Amino acid sequence: MTPVTVKPGDSPLVLGLPHTGTHVPADIFARLTPLGQTMGDTDWHVDQLYDGLLDDVTTVRANFHRYVVDANRDPSGESLYPGQNTTGLVPMTNFDGEPLWLEEPDAAEIEARRLAWHAPYHVALEAELERVRAIHGVAILYDCHSIRSKIPFLFDSTLPDFNIGTNNGATCAPVIEAVVNGICAGAEGYSSVLNGRFKGGWTTRHYGRPADNIHAIQMELAQSTHLATEELPFAYDEAKADRLRVHLKTILTSIADLAALVGGQS
Repeated sequence: MTPVTVKPGDSPLVLGLPHTGTHVPADIFARLTPLGQTMGDTDWHVDQLYDGLLDDVTTVRANFHRYVVDANRDPSGESLYPGQNTTGLVPMTNFDGEPLWLEEPDAAEIEARRLAWHAPYHVALEAELERVRAIHGVAILYDCHSIRSKIPFLFDSTLPDFNIGTNNGATCAPVIEAVVNGICAGAEGYSSVLNGRFKGGWTTRHYGRPADNIHAIQMELAQSTHLATEELPFAYDEAKADRLRVHLKTILTSIADLAALVGGQS
C-alpha cells in the first residue's frame, strides 16, 4: 500500500486529505478492539465531497487510516490543544474516549509508524506546495476534514456545520480568512464558526507561513452536512452533499482567485 496518493494540478490551491484513508495493515488491524475495527473516526467521504469542484487542483491524500498514525498531528507527539481532550499521533482512544487497542503500541512502534506513513505524506504535501509556489509565486493549502456533529468527549453541544481554522489568523492572509468566513456565514441553512473548537491542526499550523507565500486554512465539516447518518454505515447522502458542494465550490474558487492578490502582498 502506497502511503499517499498525489494528483498534481496547476491551480495555486492544494487540497490536503489526511483522514479519508481506510487502509490498516493486517497486523495492526488485528490489535484493534472490535470498536476500533469499525474505524468510526474516519473523515467519511470527504474525498468524494470535494471531487471535481475545482479544475486542475492538486490533491494530496493519505491512504492509511488515522488509527495507524494521524497525519494531522505533530510528529513530536505534542498536543495541539493543551488542557483539552484530543487524540494523539497514534490515538489510544477514539473520539468518545473509548480504548482502541487490545495491545497499545509502544514508543518504538509509534516512531516506526511515523516514519513509514506520516513522514511520506508530509514529504509529498510539502513537495506539492513547493511545486505550486514555483508556478504561481504563492501556494494555498486547504485542509479538508469532517467530524461527527455531536462528540461530548471533544466539545460541548452540537458542532457548527462549517468550522474554519487559521490558528487565530496566523496561517493565512486576512483576506483569505475573511472571504471563506463570509461565504460560510452567508450559506443559507448552515451554521459556521471561525477559530472555534478547531483552530487548525498540525498541518495547517506547520505549513501556513504567509510571509513565505504559503497560506493554509482548515475546514472541519460537521458530518451531518453530507452523511445520511453519523453512525455505521456512515452512508453518503447525495442530496445533502449536492447542496453543500455548491458552497464548497464557491469557497475553493474564491480562494484560488485570491492567489494573485495574496502573492503580491507577501
